[in-house]
Amino acid sequence: MRNYSTIMKWVTAVAEGFLAIPIIGGAVILGTSYSALTVMFVLHAITLILSIRDRQGKAASILGLVTSVVSVIPVFGWFMHLVTAIALFVSAFMSRSRTI
Repeated sequence: MRNYSTIMKWVTAVAEGFLAIPIIGGAVILGTSYSALTVMFVLHAITLILSIRDRQGKAASILGLVTSVVSVIPVFGWFMHLVTAIALFVSAFMSRSRTI
């Protein structure tokens, strides 16, 4: 059985990491009129639901939801994307090591 929550953690971790790139991430967010944050919120919600179903860690996905909301604040948003990306990478790695 595939662990879809782990796959989604990797996907959201990469996306958050991309948004944490100072100029590029900000340009994407502004260029999409903040729609990128809405997409990330939905992806984090899906990841959270899958994590609950798979009985995996939920904290990184919850942090992602919070980040999607507070990221309208420029410098704070960058910092939150960075922290969330790291948390998701760690959570995905830990989930993967538990399922192998």
